[in-house]
Amino acid sequence: MNTPSLEELLRSIQEKQLSVEDAMEKLKHFSYQDIGHTKIDHHRQIRTGYPEVIYCAGKTPRQVRDIFEAMLERNDNVIATRAGKEVYEEVSAAFPDAEYHDAARIITLNRNPLPRVKTYISVVTAGTSDMAVAEEAAITAGFFGNPVERFYDVGVAGIHRLQKNIAGIAGGRVVVVIAGMEGALPSVVGGLVDVPVIAVPTSIGYGANFQGLSALLGMLTSCASGVSVVNIDNGFGAGYIASMINQLK
Repeated sequence: MNTPSLEELLRSIQEKQLSVEDAMEKLKHFSYQDIGHTKIDHHRQIRTGYPEVIYCAGKTPRQVRDIFEAMLERNDNVIATRAGKEVYEEVSAAFPDAEYHDAARIITLNRNPLPRVKTYISVVTAGTSDMAVAEEAAITAGFFGNPVERFYDVGVAGIHRLQKNIAGIAGGRVVVVIAGMEGALPSVVGGLVDVPVIAVPTSIGYGANFQGLSALLGMLTSCASGVSVVNIDNGFGAGYIASMINQLK
């Protein structure tokens, strides 16, 4: 069941389809719903255009299931990130139509899929080891109604791989580039495409990589204009921002 907007509630009262008392009951949780361990912001989508997303890390499987139950009372679609399989097992026991994206560690429940926009998002990785973060970005962007084209393992260690794929990469309205080690790939891509590039440093790399810090600093100091940077391993954040850019009118 979708949450009625304030305008819909007011029209229902005007047309005498809803009593003032029933409207007040619906407005009781208009700002958020307190379920004890969590305060759920049901109307975030009205304010920002995107619904609340469940971040599972640090939550128990039962807590995540409780949040799913509360959100599904008012929304058709729910996405949860950083979810282990034990969390998915708990959620799927109550909602068998929930889907687990293993590489991305994301749970989606998509009962009323969002309309697809025509332009696509390119998701690019330097290496195969970066694919988990890339899939988090790709699944997030896809959930919010964006076509996604994947270009994996095209890093600077074999630059000819990038050259053979650059036309497809540049065809996206926005490009998400994921890289560990020294994090050079976003700078290279940023110098070859005429669309925004969102750089995602990963914690992949040997000791001097400092769990992604060297890649992060390299991307922040990129000489390529049009490159922005999200936090280390933050595929979700990159997919979310890419969706906002791709759906700009």
